Amino acid sequence: MDILNETTSVPALGLPLHAVPGDELTALAELGRFGGPDGRALEVGIWEMAPGTATDVEADELFVVIAGRAVVDFPDTGRRLDLAPGDVVRLSAGDRTVWTVSETLRKVYLTAAGD
Repeated sequence: MDILNETTSVPALGLPLHAVPGDELTALAELGRFGGPDGRALEVGIWEMAPGTATDVEADELFVVIAGRAVVDFPDTGRRLDLAPGDVVRLSAGDRTVWTVSETLRKVYLTAAGD
């Protein structure tokens, strides 16, 4: 269901999220899709991770941290990002990451929509 299918607003900090199957630390809400500059659909949503550690292989994504704190390590490059509210982050497809969340992290994200 597209929550943002027309001009509206949602409570990004208070919006109920749905658990991600098979992952007890994360939850999300897909808010909607819209056309991207290359004609591909873009997905916008809210994602949250409880305190703990998880590994991932990233997709191209832009997000804004709206609550919580975390560290994201990139084992292949040795880079590290310290995340806090207000941070705007760009992830690149294929990046291997290790997320260590110390305070429940909530972000608003934008990525290519999956089919």
